Amino acid sequence: MTVLDPRMVLGAYAVGVFPMADHRQADSVYWVEPKRRAILPLDGFHLSRSLKKTIVADRFRVTADTAFEAVIRLCAEGAIDRPETWISGQIETAFTALHRLGYAHSVECWEGERLVGGLYGLALGRAFFGESMVSRERDASKVALAWLVARLRVGGFTLLDCQFQTDHLASLGAIEISRAAYLGLLSGAVAGAVEGALAAGAGDAALSAPGVSSGAPGDFFALDGASATATVASPPDGKVIAQLLGQTS
Repeated sequence: MTVLDPRMVLGAYAVGVFPMADHRQADSVYWVEPKRRAILPLDGFHLSRSLKKTIVADRFRVTADTAFEAVIRLCAEGAIDRPETWISGQIETAFTALHRLGYAHSVECWEGERLVGGLYGLALGRAFFGESMVSRERDASKVALAWLVARLRVGGFTLLDCQFQTDHLASLGAIEISRAAYLGLLSGAVAGAVEGALAAGAGDAALSAPGVSSGAPGDFFALDGASATATVASPPDGKVIAQLLGQTS
């Protein structure tokens, strides 16, 4: 099986292209650049009354980057409505490497010690590329996405890429834009973000510094200390998330 170079993956995302596979056991990937791109405006998340109630009640314990490998494996599992996956072992390996380098992140939803949903994606500059989300309990993926949007807003991100539009994403506020419009947003969000990493001969040392950018990069973890008054930062509760999502820029 050919190994996907993390540097190649970052470079592809920086120009609007991403990898997919035909199935879980596929030994190759193909590169996709949709003519129409789904994005979720960070000030346009649709927080329904029922979802707000679920978030405020803290029905799920929500964490970030505590179980990245478990989330990507859960996303890759077959389900009744989706028996096959585009997340091949090759893609999983590449994103696991990018997670260890500080670029790929996950949001997890738990019931007790059981992982019941979440999502993962790639952060580059001020852009976050949502890859996949999963739910094993009702509303778990919606809660994960709500927390992601709040996290990105607090962290100074400007673009949340959802790749392909679905009815589910549309109900949460995602919209479709043209490839040209997307590339304009992308250019501003990732300007200079991987300049050093993509330089000829750059190795893992360069890749280990996501902050290398000509503009201030997004801070995926800003939310964890945004409302903390104690010396030790901790994630906010659901009430804070609901308040953040209710604010408009």
